Amino acid sequence: MNEYTLLVLAAGMGSRYGGLKQIDQLGPNGETIIDYSIYDAMQAGFTKVVFVIRKSIEKDFRECISGKYEGKIKVEFVFQELENIPAGFTVPTDRQKPWGTGHAILMAKDKIDGFFAVINGDDFYGKNAFVSCVDYLKTLTLNDKNAYAMVAYRLDKTLSENGTVSRGVCEVDTDKHLKTVIEHTKLQQKDGQIVNINEDGSVKLMDANSPVSMNFWVFHPSIFTHLENMFTDFLKNNIANIKSEFYIPFVVDALIRSHQVEVKVLTTDAQWYGVTYKEDKMLVQNKLLEFTTNNDYPTPLWNK
Repeated sequence: MNEYTLLVLAAGMGSRYGGLKQIDQLGPNGETIIDYSIYDAMQAGFTKVVFVIRKSIEKDFRECISGKYEGKIKVEFVFQELENIPAGFTVPTDRQKPWGTGHAILMAKDKIDGFFAVINGDDFYGKNAFVSCVDYLKTLTLNDKNAYAMVAYRLDKTLSENGTVSRGVCEVDTDKHLKTVIEHTKLQQKDGQIVNINEDGSVKLMDANSPVSMNFWVFHPSIFTHLENMFTDFLKNNIANIKSEFYIPFVVDALIRSHQVEVKVLTTDAQWYGVTYKEDKMLVQNKLLEFTTNNDYPTPLWNK
């Protein structure tokens, strides 16, 4: 039996949300969004989870998940810290932001030796996303080192009612392979349409059916070598910019353009839920309660 690892990115600072949304209790019995992701991943066939966190939240994070997954799935932790950079570089004294999702994934290099999926800790992806992921992985072997994948959501199913959001809008070829991801940083619903507010203030009308990346990726461990090389190049060019981040979509896009990998786009009609803003919390709580009422999930989700 193949073993698949779920890598959960949970080191974010939650500045717009106003707190540690990774461990906010949103389910009817105090469950976090991460709890639902782990449950869905286990049901789909994942056997191990690695959490990327910061040392400053380790105590609270471990207390939140203590005992929940014991005996159900293997759990490991890695840390994303500003000082975790290659030799020869020095962190600017006034930098506070993490180095980005590409750096976060790189932190798990020594914990993963097979195919793995990457998700955000504060996004609810739905069961189908994890099932689609494992179904695809079952078609591969470790010799398929250039075979990556991404679970794509419809743009209109990924918005917040409480402010603009950033989404990577995908271009896909006829074989359902990813061509490129174009970041749109101020997407919102306005007057019954979806628009992006460009940097110059102009407004771009968007297609509601556009596939977008919600940071649900599937990687062969070959990604770590690419990340190491590209992170070093990133630091050479950007270390003085205290707001620059090494995003995983930029890495994937560069690998596609240089024909080093192929990224299969796995589509889903599922509704994404997340807590970008504090005001999103009630909507997510109501949906999780609805899922439980409809017997989509057991209650409580975990029996200690």
